[in-house]
Amino acid sequence: MAIDPLLLVYALPLLAVWAGWVLLAKMRSAKARATLEDNRQAGLTEPATLHPVIEPALCLGCAACIRACPEKKILGLIDGKAVLIEPTSCVGHGACATACPTDAITLVFGSATRGVDIPLLTPEFETTVPGIYIAGELGGMGLIKNAIEQGRQAIAGIARKAGHMPGGEGVLDVLIVGCGPAGIAASLGAIERKLSFATVDQDSFGGTVAHFPRGKVVMTSPATLPIIGEMRFGEVSKEHLLAYWEGVQQQTGLKPRFEEQVTAVTRNGGHFDITTSKASYRAKMVLLAIGRRGTPRPLGVPGEELGKVVYRLIDPEQYIGKRVLVVGGGDSALEAAIRVAEQPGTTVAISYRGNSYARARAKNRNRLRDLVQEGRVREMLGSTVSKIEPDAVIMQLAAETETLANDDVIICAGGLMPNDFLNATGIRSETKFGTV
Repeated sequence: MAIDPLLLVYALPLLAVWAGWVLLAKMRSAKARATLEDNRQAGLTEPATLHPVIEPALCLGCAACIRACPEKKILGLIDGKAVLIEPTSCVGHGACATACPTDAITLVFGSATRGVDIPLLTPEFETTVPGIYIAGELGGMGLIKNAIEQGRQAIAGIARKAGHMPGGEGVLDVLIVGCGPAGIAASLGAIERKLSFATVDQDSFGGTVAHFPRGKVVMTSPATLPIIGEMRFGEVSKEHLLAYWEGVQQQTGLKPRFEEQVTAVTRNGGHFDITTSKASYRAKMVLLAIGRRGTPRPLGVPGEELGKVVYRLIDPEQYIGKRVLVVGGGDSALEAAIRVAEQPGTTVAISYRGNSYARARAKNRNRLRDLVQEGRVREMLGSTVSKIEPDAVIMQLAAETETLANDDVIICAGGLMPNDFLNATGIRSETKFGTV
């Protein structure tokens, strides 16, 4: 039976297009699968905040969720189905769920194997302790836009109640704890509503963003700040965003108090007594706009209070020509060692108590291995820090003690959840195991 030549004219190009599409889909699937497997091997499988769960039976494989995600790398298609391939990088944008045409995506906290503690909040962000509010990352929302909106809404609720509460000399309407996106929005809202308030932060302006490495690109979405109006960014560098917020501070007269950590919040009659590392306050209400891991995890060794000890890498160039010890075995530690070792004249060592970097991505493990082989980084697995001195660090390696000449120490041991503080304050939380 002869084949119509006209059919071949149309069929062959279509077949070629189909074959190319299949090949491309297979390549993308293989790449996504490799990323997912890399994260599984590194133990990086548990999202820290709100994240998507995809129902395969409902997923069409249309990739609308992947295109909608501002991060562009969190989701991937494997065998024609959307999969969360970068769990620990997800910050809960939620755009994927909105874009899905079949409602195959549900946004949840925690997982079946790892619960996430989320404070119980009212729709106005009030905790189980009347008068204490939470906005931003501590409440489970790490996205800048969400944190700003929660700060705005929380201060609106506080303002409605403040006018009906008894005050007194020296009693603030509200004490705002934290000066990240939620704290900035709340503070501007307090100015706008003419509330008496103070804003304190245990660190510096900008919250978690201030401690990102230099030049890091921050993802955000349009959000509305009280007094200022809409801030519209997409991809923006850390420096640009901080400069914007500093301009907001100058424009509005906002005067946060930095390097002031809140240590206790107790009710005293109709107000709260708040104790910090520098002062004490009385306020009708308290807004906690702090991070979930805002306090670095210390090593607890002598000399850790020295000025040369820091808990995150901000600017690698400050270590040019220095002898640097990095402590930790996760991605942040490996990335710090790598970036410092790439600076001219540095002498870098990395100390980790384990025998392998089980919770670090393959690309970081491989890059560090190359630097070790090149002699640019000294690897000290199975070691711990015993003491930090002004020009040295005393290391314990198995049964041996070694004195390591040193100018700077970068400790990347993670952060401490403020559970003890919340419990002492009386705030109740709920553990989410893959639920909304």
